[in-house]
Amino acid sequence: MSSTTTALVGGPTLPQRRSLVTAIPGPRSQELLARKADAVAAGVAHTVPIEAVAAGGGVVVDADGNSLIDLGSGIAVTSVGNAHPAVVRAVQDAVAQFTHTCFMISPYESYVAVAERLNRLTPGDHAKKSALFNSGAEAVENAVKIARKFTGRQAVVAFDHAYHGRTNLTMALTAKAMPYKSGFGPFASEVYRAPASYPFRDGLSGAEAAAKAISLIEKQIGADNLAAVIIEPIQGEGGFIVPAEGFLPAVVDWCRANGVVFIADEVQTGFARTGAMFASELFGIVPDLVTTAKGIAGGMPLAAVTGRAEIMDATHGGGLGGTYGGNPVACAAAVASIDAFENDGLLERARELGGILRARLESLQESDPRIGEVRGRGAMVAAEFIDPATGAPDAALTSAVAKAAIAEGVIVLTCGTYGNVIRFLPPLSMPDDLLREGLDVVAAALAAQ
Repeated sequence: MSSTTTALVGGPTLPQRRSLVTAIPGPRSQELLARKADAVAAGVAHTVPIEAVAAGGGVVVDADGNSLIDLGSGIAVTSVGNAHPAVVRAVQDAVAQFTHTCFMISPYESYVAVAERLNRLTPGDHAKKSALFNSGAEAVENAVKIARKFTGRQAVVAFDHAYHGRTNLTMALTAKAMPYKSGFGPFASEVYRAPASYPFRDGLSGAEAAAKAISLIEKQIGADNLAAVIIEPIQGEGGFIVPAEGFLPAVVDWCRANGVVFIADEVQTGFARTGAMFASELFGIVPDLVTTAKGIAGGMPLAAVTGRAEIMDATHGGGLGGTYGGNPVACAAAVASIDAFENDGLLERARELGGILRARLESLQESDPRIGEVRGRGAMVAAEFIDPATGAPDAALTSAVAKAAIAEGVIVLTCGTYGNVIRFLPPLSMPDDLLREGLDVVAAALAAQ
């Protein structure tokens, strides 16, 4: 169905083609899904009904021999390419040496090496330090802890359409009730919400949207009570919302003037995904703290908080950490992944893939008014689906298109506060022709609705 070229960078040598030998799910995948239903908690859902057995370049192969085009990257995790050879070698070498000592008990070099790279690469030339954790939510929790300790204040502001995690504090920061918050309260206190910049729906300039948010913060919370403001530079689960020009710089300037810690949640936007190493760079902002995870370690569980040294050092010894935080195998994977981002041309590759995505989706938009907006940066692009008569979000159409694409062997993910956005997150190792074929399938699925 597609070219047989191998992956550009990273991944095992798998044929780079879409190939369906059974319906999806095939019989072996159905067997696994039946076992999952019996053994795994119902709250752990899945998007694609397959049993994955291999992945690399731009494909995921299932147990029935189907090869699917991967436009999700495990939610922006396998950006360097699944099973990238350098990551695989690093993991194999590390696991053969030791699997764990706990960095808080017996430190090791790879943790320090990851911290050094993060301190160098995150925005700003000020002195920085880092701490490593297990997940994006855990990084966000610790960033809030650090900000509260540094400022001696308690309040935290998050924004409409935000997603920051599924732990108790991060659920409070997250804006969307279903499926992330509903029935799980009460949530952590001293968390407040401000309006974000959503140009497609609010029609405001960046300056106007910032003034609206800052006015609410000053009136309802008060700068003297505020420890931190946290925001995704491009909101992820909320719908890949790109703020209007000037919004983020105005919020950062207000935070600096009022001694408030500005936290950029770069869990989904970080590590070349947007065509910059970090999305903050695209908006000309320098955060006080940056949270990272997802793409940091090529699929191994790792996360980090990186920030101004004086803020990071405000916490007393033993106040940060965790048994598995900065696991040596995950750190080895992160060093290899970060080296690939820097040395394999992946920033440029993200921009190239983004150009293909935007050109095709914008072409579709010209002929189909159900696509209300195409937006994003680099290889982080989304299409928002609407009722053309009213402009209202069309979640039913979005779900139908995604399901139809998956049935035809293309993995796509939905998102958005209103459930009406399809997001595209191809591995940066994906060949151009495979991406184009994947978009052809999505276009056909849309036309069939």
